[in-house]
Amino acid sequence: MDARQSLESVCSGDRVWIQSGCGTPTVLVEALVERAPDVLDVEIVHMKTLGNADYTRPEYAGHFRHRGLFLGENVREAIAQGRADYTPIFLSEIERLFEDGAMPLDVVLMQVSPPDEHGFVSLGTTVDCTLTAARFARLVIAEVNDQVPRTHGETTIHVSHISSLVETSRPLLEFVVEPYTELQRRVGENVASLIPDGATLQTGIGGIPDAVLGSLGDKRDLGIHTEMCSDGVIDLMESGVLNGERKSLHRGKAVLSFVLGSKRLFEFIRENPSFEFRSLSYTNDPFVVAQNDRMVAINSAIQVDLTGQVCADSIGTTPYSGFGGQLDFIRGAARSKGGVPIIALPSTAVRGTVSRIVPVLEPGAGVVTSRADVHYVVTEHGIAYLHGKSLRERAEALIAVAHPRFQQELEDFAVRAHYLERRTAAAVFV
Repeated sequence: MDARQSLESVCSGDRVWIQSGCGTPTVLVEALVERAPDVLDVEIVHMKTLGNADYTRPEYAGHFRHRGLFLGENVREAIAQGRADYTPIFLSEIERLFEDGAMPLDVVLMQVSPPDEHGFVSLGTTVDCTLTAARFARLVIAEVNDQVPRTHGETTIHVSHISSLVETSRPLLEFVVEPYTELQRRVGENVASLIPDGATLQTGIGGIPDAVLGSLGDKRDLGIHTEMCSDGVIDLMESGVLNGERKSLHRGKAVLSFVLGSKRLFEFIRENPSFEFRSLSYTNDPFVVAQNDRMVAINSAIQVDLTGQVCADSIGTTPYSGFGGQLDFIRGAARSKGGVPIIALPSTAVRGTVSRIVPVLEPGAGVVTSRADVHYVVTEHGIAYLHGKSLRERAEALIAVAHPRFQQELEDFAVRAHYLERRTAAAVFV
């Protein structure tokens, strides 16, 4: 049927799950928004989607309300203005909400490939939590897009489990980042110095993750176990650097839940058995992550305070992104044999005018990773190792990797807070 017909089954009071990332079923989302005059109190739940999220606009208040489990640019304004809700949660635990009935689902909207000769469609770029959501929802509505690549792993669902099919043919939404900067390159090189041959990587997207990947050309036998990856893995896989040959779990396979990238990446994963897509409840389970020897988890932060607390999901009281997989992978890597948990960030923000290493987190800022979980903090100025360190040792190490412009004020605060004695603090910078 067409999209408008398929969305007529959405009723007032329903809870609707939308597949995220490059798998966002935009045709179905647009048809859902057209239903606004006919429905009330429909809750729309998803992680970071691409494209428009018009259901968060003020004129749709009372008809739709969004619940964000990880926030993208298209919903931040609505969250900040109180028209939508943010739920802090580990990505590894979202599917349990569906299974336990804590967040029952009525409708799932997803984008899939055409069915094969056995009637199975593939979720292509994005498994995330959608396969599990489809098991527990009343209705499953699928946009069948002939440009969705068929992928390997737990990516398929039989058409008999789908309530309605909407055929389309359109390019997938791409997520393309700007080339990394010189500053990000220096951060990436510092991170790369911590990565041993034979390591298994959790990769992300953005300037620093791409800079890390760009600094790994001299490494050998690296692998991937991650929630997501980007175009940056292609060259390393084609050169043989990323081959998974020394992985202790899923040897030879790049294990992930979704990709965020360009058409080049979509074609690279198409029918590529090197990739094994799994649900987030598996890829992000810290106990699974820990089974990868030499697991290197690379995550970012908005702020890190002088005791090592990491804020990564909010700017003050304003939600910005989400917990994501940061703590899942930090804890998994910490328990891995030879694991390396890393928080990597530029030392400053707002064109160098604000330090990201701060005396205390902003009022209301959320702590995603506790100071007891943090091992390495990496900036362009060096590497601070915090695990097992005292508050004095942490302050010394973090001040040393802060931007020199802010080191004196950080030192002054550390002395006032009795983390450092003036004599000790001064000795750090001799």
